[in-house]
Amino acid sequence: MIARRMDAGHPTARAVLSEHDSKMLLARYGVPIAREVLVADGAGAARAAEELGFPVVLKLCGHTIVHKTERDLVRLGLADPAAVRAAAGELYRLRRPEDGDVQLLVAEQVRGRRELVAGMVRDPAFGPCVMLGLGGILAEGLGDVVFATAPLSTSEGRRMIAQLRTHRLFLEPFRGEPALDVEALVRILLGLARLALERDDVLSVDVNPLVVRGALPIAVDALVILDPAGERPASPPPAPRPRAVVLERFRPLFHPRGVIVAGASNHPGKFGFVALHNLLRYGFRGPVCPVNRDGAEVLGLQAYRDVGEVPAGQTDLVFVCTPSTVNADVLRAAATVGVRAAFVASGGYRETGDSGRALEHDLVTTADQLGILLAGPNGQGVISTGASMCAQMVAPYPPPGRISVASQSGNVLSSLLNYAVLTGIGVSKAVSTGNAAQTTLADYLEYFAADPETAVALAYLEGVGDGRAFVSAVRGLTPEKPLVVVKGGRASEGQRAAASHTGSLATDDRLFDGLCSQLGIVRAPSVEQGFEWAATFATQPLPGGRRVVIVTTAGGWGVLAADACAAAGLRLLPLPAEMRTTIDTLVPVRWSRQNPIDLAGGETRDTIPAVLDLVCAHPEVDAVLLLGLGIQSNQAHAFRTGPFFPGHGLERIAEFHERQDRRYADAAREASERHGKPVLVATELVYADRAYGNAGPLAVRDGGRVCHPSAHRAVAALRALVDYAEFRAALVSPTGR
Repeated sequence: MIARRMDAGHPTARAVLSEHDSKMLLARYGVPIAREVLVADGAGAARAAEELGFPVVLKLCGHTIVHKTERDLVRLGLADPAAVRAAAGELYRLRRPEDGDVQLLVAEQVRGRRELVAGMVRDPAFGPCVMLGLGGILAEGLGDVVFATAPLSTSEGRRMIAQLRTHRLFLEPFRGEPALDVEALVRILLGLARLALERDDVLSVDVNPLVVRGALPIAVDALVILDPAGERPASPPPAPRPRAVVLERFRPLFHPRGVIVAGASNHPGKFGFVALHNLLRYGFRGPVCPVNRDGAEVLGLQAYRDVGEVPAGQTDLVFVCTPSTVNADVLRAAATVGVRAAFVASGGYRETGDSGRALEHDLVTTADQLGILLAGPNGQGVISTGASMCAQMVAPYPPPGRISVASQSGNVLSSLLNYAVLTGIGVSKAVSTGNAAQTTLADYLEYFAADPETAVALAYLEGVGDGRAFVSAVRGLTPEKPLVVVKGGRASEGQRAAASHTGSLATDDRLFDGLCSQLGIVRAPSVEQGFEWAATFATQPLPGGRRVVIVTTAGGWGVLAADACAAAGLRLLPLPAEMRTTIDTLVPVRWSRQNPIDLAGGETRDTIPAVLDLVCAHPEVDAVLLLGLGIQSNQAHAFRTGPFFPGHGLERIAEFHERQDRRYADAAREASERHGKPVLVATELVYADRAYGNAGPLAVRDGGRVCHPSAHRAVAALRALVDYAEFRAALVSPTGR
């Protein structure tokens, strides 16, 4: 009868389904529920309890009753008919006029020491999201929850379980109870995802608790909230475009034949001057055509008075620095001379209010009609090192490389590019999205997936906008290339459908964290680590697992690195006996004889290269950390800058120290490349000895790799590699997607 009422649409006029009706709906989607009976009075409750078997649970049930525990509307452990009848009388006395029609729900009492919470909530950006967490009355207080968007795959469901901080309570035997049946829980999560996609009148679902009885999770309480307005979710994103189409669409933005600078100025403080200067300064290879009202010469180039005067066919990108009120006309004129992409740096659009919003709408409409790809407005600029193009209003221009960057903040983009200059790890493309009026972050990610010059994508974002388009773009990217994201706005959190545990737990940041885990996005906590991780991806092979060996020239660093590995969930590999025996022949007996391998200052000229190769070659080793690089060169600087240099043999020993540090840096890179395993180098001297240029960190940079400023930063980057490698491995697993 309940099923027929649901299919007839009866409950959709209500805001809430009763607990019983909620469970009946969930059961149709594979959620196991406790045996229960709905009755009208105490006598019926007593008969039902005898049929179910004591002890039982008795609840007051109705379509307007949401939080029963808070209202003391639940009676547990009722052991005989008399207790059931007495409890029924108590519950009926507690009902309120606003409760409307109520009944009594008699259910078997499910016993278990572990409780979960599961549910579904609809996010304005990402649509339906499935939730899993530690359940019971402390669910909201502890907040150990994970989210994923629907649809959900089996491998994504398993990953949700593993992401819980308390997952060991369920995945391992607990106080005499067996480990949770993971596949049974995954089926519940998949059922919730399927419900979300098939029943768009369901606004949120709350299953709390899911009691783990033995190995099986069973729903003993549930709440379904409906959308009384009957609104439907936004239409799904368009199908992914063929990569050849995407590459051609972005070609004039990142590989233009020539560039027009509209609004080029003679004043060095104006953006139009700086953009033109940077194009010329960094050697853009095509024609650069300044345009200003006076037709004045700028930086040795004769300017055109109007964009339409530029010879047709020479340029296909216009960099716009003119006032917002004339920019739609600039695009129309640019289209007549062959322009197919525009970067609009000008402000004065929706960030200024209604009038600016109208101008932005007109700008987008014009670009769409003309077939022009529009970047911005209100953006900082665009870089393509493959084209030697620095079309932006500020420095820096990074070295060429394999990282491509899209940022919703211009100054954060500059920070990321400054780290590229600092580390020497290069960039392929970089763009400030500005207002992203036509071309969004999702569009750039779609391009990075298709771009053969991009090996790693790096993004800074504060908001997603069209979440479905974002998810679609990421799904096309991360199976092949890592995506590192730094997200701002963590402190600005929304809540949805807060009448349920699921809704109150669904903060913006938790939803985004869940999305990252589900889609293989590597989320970095800061700008500097965001670039560091992207640079590590761009220069290191992926590890085959979590087994790490630390090689250090002094003990303290190794101890701290070991602690960092443990905190990051990495495993310090116990040294295999044959490895220990070989190292015994290379250094004095005072070495640590365990992992971390502390050479204790006993290394000779060739020890570190030999140990690195030995460790990397071992099949049980997945990754290596090298600590202590640059100590000798640091002393060499003290020799070189003191009053006794170059006498007393100091010149010879300084050169030897620096040469050795360079050898160690090269040995780390060569062992990594030879054996296909990541070898991360860390030393504070990358910053502390910059005044002189320490030979060790400089050699790491010259070898095209990142020298991490601390063991903790190196371990964090390694954990990012491991997380992404495990995501990739799950995609190709027979039990994966």
